[in-house]
Amino acid sequence: MSLAATHTPADLIEHAAAQLLHPNQLDESALDRVFADIMSHDADYADLYFQYTRSEGWSLDEGIVKAGSYSIDQGVGVRVVSGDKTAFAYSDEISLPALRQAAQATRAIARHGQSKIAPQLFRQSGRGLYLPLDPIVSLEAAEKVALLERLEQMARALDPRVKQVMASMAAEYDVVYVARADGVRAGDVRPLVRVNIQVIVEQNGRREQASAGGGGRFDFAWFTDEVLQGYASRAVKEAITNLDARPAPAGQMTVVLGPGWPGVLLHEAVGHGLEGDFNRKGSSAFSGRIGQQVAAKGVTVVDDGTLAQRRGSLSIDDEGTPTQCTTLIEDGILKGYIQDTLNARLMGVAATGNGRRESYAHLPMPRMTNTYMLAGHTPAEEIIASVKDGLYAVNFGGGQVDITSGKFVFSANEAWKIENGKLAYPVKGATLIGNGPEAMNRISMIGNDMQLDTGVGVCGKEGQSVPVGVGQPTLRIDGLTVGGTV
Repeated sequence: MSLAATHTPADLIEHAAAQLLHPNQLDESALDRVFADIMSHDADYADLYFQYTRSEGWSLDEGIVKAGSYSIDQGVGVRVVSGDKTAFAYSDEISLPALRQAAQATRAIARHGQSKIAPQLFRQSGRGLYLPLDPIVSLEAAEKVALLERLEQMARALDPRVKQVMASMAAEYDVVYVARADGVRAGDVRPLVRVNIQVIVEQNGRREQASAGGGGRFDFAWFTDEVLQGYASRAVKEAITNLDARPAPAGQMTVVLGPGWPGVLLHEAVGHGLEGDFNRKGSSAFSGRIGQQVAAKGVTVVDDGTLAQRRGSLSIDDEGTPTQCTTLIEDGILKGYIQDTLNARLMGVAATGNGRRESYAHLPMPRMTNTYMLAGHTPAEEIIASVKDGLYAVNFGGGQVDITSGKFVFSANEAWKIENGKLAYPVKGATLIGNGPEAMNRISMIGNDMQLDTGVGVCGKEGQSVPVGVGQPTLRIDGLTVGGTV
């Protein structure tokens, strides 16, 4: 049985309409009048994106509640498309006059309309990836503070060198309703929670810090003591490890990437380059390469928005298209791109359910959901044992990529020097420098231990941030440039 078996697509649409349309004296006939007005000006396509979001956050520092936040936001975005041109307007007031005013603001783009879009025949998917619940009300305020206090105490109890602990949590209740000129109607209720811990440790005057956490599309009941203990242990272990870290070596060497969160390198160095808009415009290193080998044999990469309760998952994207599992690279061969409706239409392919936006005040664009590499067959310990002299990167911090060239730079939060097939000692200050397509072709071993991250990913693109997931197995990459201090 699916997680939301009792909540059908029709239920979600009705729930979203009850939250967003009915209280504002809007119904289908009102939306039809707005669309009739828009489409009378030779537009190819139009949609209305209604959204109601309630969010809350708490943070604890040294056992004291240092910050608390609570916000409510709602509004509607109106988009009109003509050819490859888009007009967009939004309002934080949901009403028929506001809709008409926003629609009026988009008309200029529609005067040079091209071919009409054929009506879409798909319906909202019936699968339930998460329950349509409100995570904010799943715990009382005092219970939320107590959870953070418990997390802090767990971290302090692990090692006397822990000198400072900061813990935080965030929750979001998001309701969306999508109405399209081609008749599609879709709704979704999206819970999202996250808990994080940051620790600072000290030894002989040297201080190091590390963080851990996780979350997904569920409520605070997910964060049992066992889960919280795992976060505290990971943060403290990484910080303590770095107390003994030596300066990182520099130069070209074999690099082993750990499973799970190191998949953020895959997300940045490869994932963004496979988004439809960059490839339609020819600005990606992967443009025009469908059917070509872009990675080593054995490398298969997917973007999957259908994983139950995952941070990057969505029942529908922000254009009302059901999400799916899209194979991007299969056995090293480029199979396709991540698509929203606009770029899919202009490229003559099907949308993949990846049209995402930060909020009603933003335009949708092709964005990743949960992007990961499938597992191979080699045990992780065998991969490490195969390296005579190299680097093992366990955890990553920030990074950046140039989409056109494919060049990337990433910093490692935890890394180890490999000597004669063993982890010799931890190193600090390591950065990985390379080119996405080249790095993918230098993968020589793929582990059998694929993991997804714990639910902390946030992806930025053109000023918009959305929650995402990443993952991969342990990987060996030959000849990667490591920037260090030695």
